[in-house]
Amino acid sequence: MDSCLLKGALVVDPSQQIESRMDVLIDNGRIVKIDRNIPNSAAARIIDVSGLVLMPGIVDIHTHLRDPGYEWKEDIESGSLCAVAGGITSVCCMANTDPVNDNPSVTRYIIEKAEKVGLCDVFPVGALTKGLKGEEIAEIGRMVEAGIVAVSDDGETPRDSRLLRNAFDYAKSFGIPIFCHSEDKTLSAGGHMNEGWLSTYLGIPGIPPEAEEIGTIRDIKIAKLTGARIHICHVSTRGALKAIEQAKKEGVKVTCEVTPHHFTLTEEAVRSFDTNAKMAPPLRTAEDVEACRKALKTGIADVIATDHAPHSVDEKMVEFNYAPFGIIGFPSLLPLSLNLVRDGYLTLSQMVEKLSRKPAEIINKKDIGTLKPGSRANITVFDPDEEFILTEELIKSKSRNTPFLGKPLKGKVKLTIRNGKIVFKDF
Repeated sequence: MDSCLLKGALVVDPSQQIESRMDVLIDNGRIVKIDRNIPNSAAARIIDVSGLVLMPGIVDIHTHLRDPGYEWKEDIESGSLCAVAGGITSVCCMANTDPVNDNPSVTRYIIEKAEKVGLCDVFPVGALTKGLKGEEIAEIGRMVEAGIVAVSDDGETPRDSRLLRNAFDYAKSFGIPIFCHSEDKTLSAGGHMNEGWLSTYLGIPGIPPEAEEIGTIRDIKIAKLTGARIHICHVSTRGALKAIEQAKKEGVKVTCEVTPHHFTLTEEAVRSFDTNAKMAPPLRTAEDVEACRKALKTGIADVIATDHAPHSVDEKMVEFNYAPFGIIGFPSLLPLSLNLVRDGYLTLSQMVEKLSRKPAEIINKKDIGTLKPGSRANITVFDPDEEFILTEELIKSKSRNTPFLGKPLKGKVKLTIRNGKIVFKDF
């Protein structure tokens, strides 16, 4: 692979406390050197990225690629295309496929297909229980050997706390995290949006914040009991964030993520019965949105992740109560995250930390999420000031289910590099 020199970008790498105009030299798919004024003679190819920001490739640890089984919504190829267009070089895909990723055969299928596509890293998340049914622990050890980086039953939260304890113990023995969709499903059953005065006004059955908070507290307690390492997905309420904050103070091995839609939109987005604003957990109140932003600022929330969840137009083009939960997140991840920088909640370096280094750390990947010499050359380059309208043509996913479609966004990905190879370019 030819050497390449990226010239003149604002390089941001929290792993090295770098935020400065520098050059980046790549050779054989690896970072060779970061320095000022590296001579052009050092590389076979020169790319001028002056005026742009260069960061370690984005690592999105919560996504749904729908492959195998639901390829009309998304597949590994279309999902990878959409990811790299959003500056994302690594994704963790959840196990709710058909067949469920609860055995090494499905794990190997995902990894082999992703390698054939060759656009971004696809790290499978294996099922915690067989068939996501919450009845019997899945083949975690064999899936770890096949290549999973974590386990999760995602939206199908196990109700049996004793089984959950045993599963946490088992996963702990392999040194992998458990990704928790923390929810009391008996309390949220039948709900379609945040429970409150607006759900009553609209006549839509609600999901109370307590469903998430009770589930979060249970998962934390079992993690404390077992010593397992848990990562709580898509936190959306003030109460859940308070529980996580307290758990961290007590030394529980817990991290958590917030999605861009949960720190950007409130339940008011549902007022027009837009099914593209229906997700799980649901959009909450303005106070919850502010709590999510502050949690990212203070470090209670460790990661920004999308929960990219494609659905076809036909599936979403129904009455609100019949539409599936979920939105796509790859195209809007970076511009919405940059809003936190513009609004003073995060520094640029802190944003990169939550999009890149920290998620890589959670899944035990030491050679991504950093620009240290010797690490893989996974790189995202973007223009923080470029404004654009999110059109269907810009979305590389098979699905278009996002409330940000047709909306103005600011901050555009210009170049995505994986293993030293350009996989997306927009200049």
